[in-house]
Amino acid sequence: VQLQASGGGLVQHGGSLRLSCVATGNFVKIVNMAWYRQVPGKQREVIAAITDRGTTNYADSVRGRFTILRDNTENWVQLQMNSLNSEDTGVYYCNAYISADAAHYPIPYWGQGTQVTVSS
Repeated sequence: VQLQASGGGLVQHGGSLRLSCVATGNFVKIVNMAWYRQVPGKQREVIAAITDRGTTNYADSVRGRFTILRDNTENWVQLQMNSLNSEDTGVYYCNAYISADAAHYPIPYWGQGTQVTVSS
């Protein structure tokens, strides 16, 4: 099982970006999916999460600006980021709890980080 993230880059203050992450490989179920952000000197923090039923949750710092989406058929999760500011600069990681088969509980998988840089 692999998570492949894409969509990072350089954007101006106030701009928008959309991050994508797709799960590939052999598995039977994806439970929760999420996006994390890490900035230098700080721990990785969850900023948006979505359950397999579509319930979402956001960190206070991004609520109202970011939207997490998922497709349970195509096995992807996206993060639409609007009104970006310098504090959103960091490396973004997608995360998913995935069951490889029916006999095993879901375990966490991580995508490779994708850099988002917001210029002032």
